[in-house]
Amino acid sequence: MKSLWSDQDAAACVAHYCAQNVPPALALRTYSARLLGANPKLVLHGGGNTSVKLSMTDVLGDAVPVLCVKGSGWDLATIEPAGHPAVRMANLHRLRQLDRLSDEDMVNALRTNLLDNTAPTPSVEALLHAYVPHTFIDHTHALAAIAIADQPDSEALCRQIYGDEVVWVPYVMPGFELAQVVARAVEAHPLAYGVLLAKHGLFSFGDTAQASYERMIDFVTRAEDFIAARKANRTTAAASTTSDTASEALTDSASYTATPVTACVNVAGMAEVAPYLRAAMADLAPAGSPQHWILDLRCDAQALAFANGIGQTEVAQRGVATPDHVIRMKGRPLVLGAPRVGQLDAWVTGMQARMADFVARYQAYFERNNTRVGGIKKMLDPLPRVMLIAQLGMVGVGKTAAEASVNADVMASWMAVVTDADACGTYEPVNEAHEFDMEYWSLEQAKLGKSTAKPMAGRVVLVTGAGSGIGAATARAFAAQGAELAILDLDGAAAQTVASSIGHLALALPCDVTDADSLRCAFAAVVQRFGGVDIVVSNAGVALSGGMLNLPDDVLRQSFEVNFFAHQRVAQAAVAIMKQQRLGGVLLFNVSKQAINPGPDFGAYGTSKAALLALMRQYALEHGKDGIRVNAVNADRIRSGLLNDETIAKRAKARGLSEADYMGGNLLGKEVTAQDVAQAFVVSAQLPKTTGNVITVDGGNVAAMLR
Repeated sequence: MKSLWSDQDAAACVAHYCAQNVPPALALRTYSARLLGANPKLVLHGGGNTSVKLSMTDVLGDAVPVLCVKGSGWDLATIEPAGHPAVRMANLHRLRQLDRLSDEDMVNALRTNLLDNTAPTPSVEALLHAYVPHTFIDHTHALAAIAIADQPDSEALCRQIYGDEVVWVPYVMPGFELAQVVARAVEAHPLAYGVLLAKHGLFSFGDTAQASYERMIDFVTRAEDFIAARKANRTTAAASTTSDTASEALTDSASYTATPVTACVNVAGMAEVAPYLRAAMADLAPAGSPQHWILDLRCDAQALAFANGIGQTEVAQRGVATPDHVIRMKGRPLVLGAPRVGQLDAWVTGMQARMADFVARYQAYFERNNTRVGGIKKMLDPLPRVMLIAQLGMVGVGKTAAEASVNADVMASWMAVVTDADACGTYEPVNEAHEFDMEYWSLEQAKLGKSTAKPMAGRVVLVTGAGSGIGAATARAFAAQGAELAILDLDGAAAQTVASSIGHLALALPCDVTDADSLRCAFAAVVQRFGGVDIVVSNAGVALSGGMLNLPDDVLRQSFEVNFFAHQRVAQAAVAIMKQQRLGGVLLFNVSKQAINPGPDFGAYGTSKAALLALMRQYALEHGKDGIRVNAVNADRIRSGLLNDETIAKRAKARGLSEADYMGGNLLGKEVTAQDVAQAFVVSAQLPKTTGNVITVDGGNVAAMLR
């Protein structure tokens, strides 16, 4: 691992923040913390802790010794000076006199001693940082260091790798006790500049930000070199197990050999199996917990090698590499065999049994440990957060795409640790009791209760014709409600622009809805990305004008191909997935007031939209039993790709109106926008007992009223 420290960048950071009255030491703390946070082999998704000790001025103008330590909710990769709230040191040191201090009292003490009481709550490891007598302290969950920390002989290995430079400390949960243990260990070894916490992580210290940071890089590099040498000296099994072997029961590590990472032509893809995974998750979800889960498949070489090899052994069931990740991984992955083409029913049955077994094992784990702590805990949902599927890879599971992605990232780091730890020794993480104590730690539970789910969290929404106009506005409206978005449009670049405006997790796909293969590939890509489809807004359309008497057949056929048959293909694909998921679903169609109130010289459009309205009613009739709600929005005169300036001029002329009167020609006298239509789609999707319904969004048009 290489140091990324730059004297020039460090000086620029100091100059930038000093202009904002930030002390130079805190500016450098910010700079080096970001260097750590930018490296996923050191820190991942809000993990790690950093601090600096300095003197700051209080409201009375007095100089006060403080500890500026990472605060709750901040990520080292993007941290600002405010992310290291200042805590008065004097009272923190007085707490060392206590024999014990509850977690809640510790947090209260930290908040009480904040220099600014509006600052974020300091890290639960703040006391540890306060008691270690060094100016700058860095704490990471470096993958190489954890691979050493998770060895049964990690103390001996620590001495072998680092000599007297790093102190080994046995596993203790974060909090007051750990702070005391580490402080005593460091005081007993005044020449040490680091601490290796068994089963947990690595600390480095220094009088300067650069010294502490570069010691961290050096310590991790030495661990990496040690692992590489150990692995090179171990005998590597030459034979490889077949994918059939990998798909059966878990084996002992001793019998494990890696399956070559090759394409397997007789294995079903994620798009085929993901809806069944979502259905099984919903079946086993306890009352009150989410029914809709998002999946994030990783099928890179590392994920495939692990899923086909060591992931199928008992090694992968030993637990998390560091207790901090227990919430993200639920302790261990659900392990599944390879889904075979032509044998999917059998795979689904087996998957359901394995998932039920995972839940039962988690419940038993909870009962054992809850009894141990006096029966005071309330069980979290027992569903897996990570999965391994032979020949497909690994899957992160979350209530949102962001959560599923983070869980998958954590699992990727875990796989690297397990692989290295097992290859150079024996992977031995924290025991079950420690795992439970961290998972059900009151301070960890407090983090879970902070966020409130948005109304459509966990819903995957697919919108066609979403590159502009009504489709784009609809996609953004659903995203604002917490949904995950798939943006489909004939213009792939336009789709990407809309997806980028929503967020990096939105999926943009070029798709010709009149092409069956294009549409099939698009739906497969959406399921591959998110795990399924919950709401489909079939919006793509074309507005072709002309009187019926002289209307060419090809124009009429083109109108029906886009405005009717394409919607039929979209609906067929969506309903097939929804039925596999068994979560119900919503089909929404952009019909048009033309279906009810046709206009002159617009027959190709009006007749095809009338057929679409009938299609909507037919799907509502046939799939209400599946819990699938099917509704439509009838809009009128919306500026979009269909109703552009040229079309507006033609329609206004056909009705003998000015363009302004045409666009505002409704009972309210107001022009209706794409955003208005988008809100109607969102509302329609949120009506749990409404199907076969049409919402008109036209400002009021008596001739287009349904009743």
